[in-house]
Amino acid sequence: MLSQQDQLDLAACYIKQMTERVEKLKRVKEQAITTTRTSRSSGMASKMIGLRLPVVELRDFGSCIEVVLVSGLNKNFMFYEVITVLSEEGAEVVSASYSTVGDKVFHTIHAQVRILRVGVETSRVWERLQELIS
Repeated sequence: MLSQQDQLDLAACYIKQMTERVEKLKRVKEQAITTTRTSRSSGMASKMIGLRLPVVELRDFGSCIEVVLVSGLNKNFMFYEVITVLSEEGAEVVSASYSTVGDKVFHTIHAQVRILRVGVETSRVWERLQELIS
């Protein structure tokens, strides 16, 4: 049977070991986060190498359209012009957002067809958007 002093010494030693373990795990976590951030940013950079900006990507989901525009910070096209093109071609913008990653701006626009029977000619929308960003 351990004396009260011995039990306190063991408890203090255990607490010290656990504190050191927590600190070590925090360092490992920070390294993992840093490594993940580095690999993500370098991965995105490697994907963007050779990418001529701006880029238009158009996805047709039947009654919905998604437009993704990737541009550089120095390329200033008017966002309202893109929305106007969609509107003139028979789509109603439901949501629009953008985010900046490094020196690139990602615009995402979701639109839906105003009149289902008529639809939207996505090839025409794509051509007009290409003309707009050129």
